[in-house]
Amino acid sequence: MVKDGEAWRAAVHGVTKSRDYEKDKVCKELASLGKDDFTSLSMVLYSRKFPSGTFEQISHLVNEVVSLTVTCCAEGADPDCYDNRTSALSDKSCESNSPFPVHPGTPECCTHEGLEKKLCMATLKHQPQEFPTYVEPTNDEICEAFRKDPKGFADQFMYEYSINYGQAPLTLLVSYTKSYLSMVGSCCTSPNPTVCFLKERLQLKHLSLLTVMSNRICSQYAAYGKEKSRVSHLIKLAQKVPTAHLEDVLPLAEDITTILSKCCESTSEDCMAKELPEYTVKLCDNLSTKNSKFKDCCQEKTPMDIFMCTYFMPASPNPELPDVKLPMSKDVCDKGNTKVLDQYIFELSRKTQIPEVFLSKILEPTLKSLDECCHSESSTACLNAKGPQLTKELSSFIQKGQELCADYSENTFTEYKKKLAERLKGKFPDATETDRQELVAKLSDFASKCCSINSPPLYCNSEILYHLSLFTLQCLTKS
Repeated sequence: MVKDGEAWRAAVHGVTKSRDYEKDKVCKELASLGKDDFTSLSMVLYSRKFPSGTFEQISHLVNEVVSLTVTCCAEGADPDCYDNRTSALSDKSCESNSPFPVHPGTPECCTHEGLEKKLCMATLKHQPQEFPTYVEPTNDEICEAFRKDPKGFADQFMYEYSINYGQAPLTLLVSYTKSYLSMVGSCCTSPNPTVCFLKERLQLKHLSLLTVMSNRICSQYAAYGKEKSRVSHLIKLAQKVPTAHLEDVLPLAEDITTILSKCCESTSEDCMAKELPEYTVKLCDNLSTKNSKFKDCCQEKTPMDIFMCTYFMPASPNPELPDVKLPMSKDVCDKGNTKVLDQYIFELSRKTQIPEVFLSKILEPTLKSLDECCHSESSTACLNAKGPQLTKELSSFIQKGQELCADYSENTFTEYKKKLAERLKGKFPDATETDRQELVAKLSDFASKCCSINSPPLYCNSEILYHLSLFTLQCLTKS
């Protein structure tokens, strides 16, 4: 188990800085926590860092790190001990039969030597895990495993939870795992575990929701980066509240992006806990009078419940709006004033019934082409020349996306599959039943992941073009 108080928070901050290989700081962390809690913190940290690593690989790495820290921080240890042992650890990671977790960037780091190699290894990051697979065991299963091996249960839990929700801020992640293990320790030794778990889970609800939701929004931020994340939030808010004005939603998109840039990598334990409730107040102030569903969300009891309600709120039916034209004026090229493009993205989003990941996908090359024109000799001539083709490509992409995701949000998955099968039968009457069934399976699986408003950007971005191309279905028409 892990300790409460300032020592823990200071240790979390210090370990995240251990990429600088500053021996004194690491030794102070070990001294303030003790070996057991330092080991627990390392388990969360390295599970989060290497989410594709096995439990055995992470355990090997943690044991090695703890061992070298204990040895090199001991009184009278060789001054070069820490540097030598961390160098040996980096070298061992480069061996073909290394017992440590691997990363796609490891081979590149292994081309460096000494401190460069260690720093390279320390800065490696995995892409976000966009489909968490962690399933909490039953109370009986938890207590059976805990009573059999308390430390083994704790290590396994910290590993499994951290690889699944590793984009949550580290301080939040360790705070939740610490509280969860404390609950298990109390309830599995109580006279009535069922009542105990019920009571303790209620106490943990806020921290659990904060951790899970922080992982979701920080995963998107990690995938998109700051500017694309801002555009993504602008798109979603425009679709959820299409009756709002740009002035209502743009500050909100910018605010949440600023919060994520500040809190996702923060070592402050209360960054998300402080910022998200303040953000929900702004959400409700700006949008509760613009949309009845949004107003209902703002009636929820706690700020976290309000945030969750608005986050999972689907796109609203769009009002009758005029066609949106791609901006072609020189104002597009004014880097100091993004309002022209923001207005275009806002108008396009609230008029278009297509998930955010689709719009973000097509807007990226569209905006890139506009930017290229801005850097050409004659921006006006370039914009006028490229405009019609860009508009055509945009319209075609949106139409295909709408066709693929049509009916998904309004129906159960089973009903969606039935309607998709009917549409494909009408669209490709000459295809064999086997081919159509195979296509329905592929497209419906894709829709289940990418046709909702909060679809995971990394996976969907890599799959959208392939699945949209299936609508051309050369393979079926040749059957």
